[in-house]
Amino acid sequence: RKFADPPSQVHRSNMISTLAFSSTAFTTPVTMLPTNSRAVNVQMVATVKDEVKSEFCFGLPGAIAPAGEFDPANLLEGTSKEEVYRWREAELTHGRVGMLASLGFLVQESFHPLFTADGGPAIEQIPKLPPALWFGMSLAIGICETLRIQKGWANPYEAPSKIQTLKPDYYPGDLGFDPLGLKPEDPAEFRIMQEKELSHGRLAMLAAAGFMAQEAVSGKTWSQQDSIFENLVLGPYFYQEATEVARDAMSL
Repeated sequence: RKFADPPSQVHRSNMISTLAFSSTAFTTPVTMLPTNSRAVNVQMVATVKDEVKSEFCFGLPGAIAPAGEFDPANLLEGTSKEEVYRWREAELTHGRVGMLASLGFLVQESFHPLFTADGGPAIEQIPKLPPALWFGMSLAIGICETLRIQKGWANPYEAPSKIQTLKPDYYPGDLGFDPLGLKPEDPAEFRIMQEKELSHGRLAMLAAAGFMAQEAVSGKTWSQQDSIFENLVLGPYFYQEATEVARDAMSL
């Protein structure tokens, strides 16, 4: 029996090429594969950036009803996170000073045991303060400001870019001063407390400015001015009530 001749080397090569092509016929070339991992990573980064950018004031508390996200001058547009944090530090500092100033207007005009002023508007009492009290107040304010600067502000001598910038790990207003242990452990409760401080500070800044403007224009304390305003608004009502009471007394 005559067998067929064995395949030549050329035939073997053709068969191997055919098998190799058939196994990869339904496989996408490497150069045509989409870089899924890279695309996912880019998309995730973009999503995170968009979420951070969409947060009002970069997530800082203060968007309180009814004003909400109040920015009529559009100051936040294109402003960096570092600059927004610096603004919040300034707002908290002025708000805390405003609360102390408002309390001072309400108390010191009639009660001032540290000095013997004649009373009257607070803006007129400032020149009458003794030099020792001026020195004590200046020293206390300087110590407080030094501690605050060391806590939250970067060292400007390290680089020119650190002038008037906060430390990277510093949160605006967090001076670590809590002698009574009032800071809540729950983040939600702590955020509510932060919003209360902002509300009171903003109101106090307006109140202190109103006290100063009223006393500078009228020359009277807030209590005296309120009495005059009360008589102006409610005087006719009280006069009518007094007249009716007197008429009833005469008719008896």
